[in-house]
Amino acid sequence: MAKKPTKTPSADGEDAEGEAPKGGKKKIIIIGAAVLLLAGGGGGYFMMKKKGGDDHAAVEVKKPLVFLDVREMTINLANDPGQEKPRVAKVKVSLELKDAKVENEVKPLMPRIEDTFQVYMRELRASDLAGSAGLYRLREELLRRVNVAIHPARAEAVLFKDVIVQ
Repeated sequence: MAKKPTKTPSADGEDAEGEAPKGGKKKIIIIGAAVLLLAGGGGGYFMMKKKGGDDHAAVEVKKPLVFLDVREMTINLANDPGQEKPRVAKVKVSLELKDAKVENEVKPLMPRIEDTFQVYMRELRASDLAGSAGLYRLREELLRRVNVAIHPARAEAVLFKDVIVQ
């Protein structure tokens, strides 16, 4: 590659051919603006993150969860095909509620919740409760039925304390 002849600037800021120097001041201004934008964006990010962190801490301390125990139930299960001996399930459950206000709404409805559990579980077979998948399905179905029974209040979860199938 051939080198281009170098231009020598004159005292008035023009090159030997009469052109002004290209981009010297413009590059400095563009680089300075980019640095300012990055610094401002980074500072804004940390200020917002700090503010958001305080809000998150306030949400965690807001209201503690409440656990409401349902009385222990012994339920006759439906017989599996070919099974002669009746099977029994003993279940102890706790309801997870959002706060004490919801607990006060749900306590008077406990007979309705227990009835819902009894009616649903009498149709189950021992094989329906086998393994973790069976208990997961039972938990989801009980939660759905509890929320229907206590509407407009809402339970967050149904927690098993004890499950025995004999």
